[in-house]
Amino acid sequence: MSRQNPYSRVDPRTIAARAQGYPARSVFKLEEIDEKSSLLRPGDHVLDLGAAPGSWSMYAARQVGAGGRVLAIDLQEIEQGFADWVTVVQADAFTLDESLHAGFAPYDVVLSDMAPKTGGDKFTNAARSHNLFEAALEVALRFGKPGSHFVGKLFMGQDFNQARQAVANSFARVKVVKPKGTRTTSVEVFLVGLSKKL
Repeated sequence: MSRQNPYSRVDPRTIAARAQGYPARSVFKLEEIDEKSSLLRPGDHVLDLGAAPGSWSMYAARQVGAGGRVLAIDLQEIEQGFADWVTVVQADAFTLDESLHAGFAPYDVVLSDMAPKTGGDKFTNAARSHNLFEAALEVALRFGKPGSHFVGKLFMGQDFNQARQAVANSFARVKVVKPKGTRTTSVEVFLVGLSKKL
């Protein structure tokens, strides 16, 4: 008998997220990271990379309020409705024209919940995750203001220490967070860079 895919089950966190108006349970991961690190403040400008289905952008929008701005980018179409201060773009976040960031950048917070398409080889999955993480970090360094924060998802693998060091090189503090909302079968963790150096 084959094991059921744990991601196909509707669990209590999924139900709770939907009850609060969020499309996915991932919102609780960002909420926990935010509570532990004081990332999002009223008036902040936020870039959400890999934003679909929209839970992180919705949470960020609620935290920054009408005085803030959120730019949500994903290759997939995002059907979720948002507050007026959220702009959604369907595109490759790494090939965007710089002019798109006008009116948003420099950012106070850059978020990345991006994950690669995965297969059966965990080493390949981790390597692909690391590549996405590095690309997201590069965006954060390029468009984040001094003192800004970065959150990036990463699959645990042989490149973890390299990724952590890359964050440490450019941010005053680094946290490694595996939120309670992460499924027990998941190898994902989040690297949090606080207070981007000049």
